[in-house]
Amino acid sequence: MLESLVKRTGILLASLSLALGAAIVGCENKESGKAPAPSKVTEKPAPKSDAPANPEAAPAGESAPASASADTILIGHFASMTGKEATFGQSTDQGIRLAIEEINAAGGLNGKKLELITYDDKGESQEAGNAVTRLITKDKVVAVLGEVASGLSIAGGAVAQEKGVPMISPSSTNPEVTQGRDMVFRVCFIDPFQGFVVAKFASDTLKAKKVAVLYDQKAAYSVGLRDEFKTHFTAMGGTIVADEAFSGGDLEFSAQLSTIRAARPDAVFVPGYYTEVGNIAQQARKAGLNVPLLGGDGWDSEQLASIGGDAIEGCFYSNHYAPDQEGDAIRTFIAKYGDRFKRADGTKPIPDGLAALGYDAAYVLFDAMKRSKSLGGKDLAKAIAQTKSYKGVTGSITIDKNRDAVKSAVIVKMKGGKPTYVTTIEPPKE
Repeated sequence: MLESLVKRTGILLASLSLALGAAIVGCENKESGKAPAPSKVTEKPAPKSDAPANPEAAPAGESAPASASADTILIGHFASMTGKEATFGQSTDQGIRLAIEEINAAGGLNGKKLELITYDDKGESQEAGNAVTRLITKDKVVAVLGEVASGLSIAGGAVAQEKGVPMISPSSTNPEVTQGRDMVFRVCFIDPFQGFVVAKFASDTLKAKKVAVLYDQKAAYSVGLRDEFKTHFTAMGGTIVADEAFSGGDLEFSAQLSTIRAARPDAVFVPGYYTEVGNIAQQARKAGLNVPLLGGDGWDSEQLASIGGDAIEGCFYSNHYAPDQEGDAIRTFIAKYGDRFKRADGTKPIPDGLAALGYDAAYVLFDAMKRSKSLGGKDLAKAIAQTKSYKGVTGSITIDKNRDAVKSAVIVKMKGGKPTYVTTIEPPKE
């Protein structure tokens, strides 16, 4: 099998190298019938000050696989660094790396530096499982961070559980990610709460009585969030007037939108990813469906406005944080992120919720490592499980008995091509 291209001085491979590597591996896979190994990129601890400001522009290079040394602790990350939801993986990875750079600059863990190894799972479940397997069995990481998409976290989590190595998902919201797996955790809220958040906003703020749903029937995230929204919205007295499905990758939604328009909803809930949502918004407006579209955190990408254009303006989605929220922690994080990942033209990117959750996940892991008796799987998992009221960028994080995070959510509105803060919704009291 062709050895994956490796980047030790920048976390992302140059786009040309990615394209070449993908073509070569694809040909090899077609001929051999075997699944290609996930692409690997690594980052050395405490990067030099002359490291490229934009890792996507860093030159590609090959090096031997990373190996732990007496003064290094290896952390693994598996993510969709390429593929149709690539911004998810890239944003998360940047948030994680920013946290690790800060940790190392402050002395690391008892004088040991943390080193990040990231594998690109290309948004594929089999690749996610392969990536986690390699991180644990070959690279010998002490913990794994990832994924964003719930289906990929479920696949990777199965391996982490089997191997006895703790895994923290920054942003997978489907409940199944952690169910029955005492080695798997998350720092984000889960879909039962997210469904409640959007339903409450639709009912209480928008005063919607009738809502239609358009969901991705092949994505665990979308199906789960659709189910939770329907349960909560109907319990609040609302009516689901249409429940239409599509499959991720579809380009044409006219039939579903025609059915939805005929039902005359007050709003349409689209619990999908930004890649389809922007296109759906465009087609909805052309079809004369001008009610607000509502969504979940899968909308969160700077590409949403690029794809949806004016059609996405005035629409709302639930998220883990909003860049324009009040709070010193948020302002500090945004400033550091902008400086670290400044673009070639000098502009500073605004971190999305995925970047913020990656940052928080890395710090929650580090906090647990400091408290753990050892870095062995069971000890470290126990320390992660004991996380209480950790003050992160995305809010206060407490890990509950199900290894899920108990925390608030925000609603943002697309305005001027950017998500703007509307309100915070707290978990319902039991």
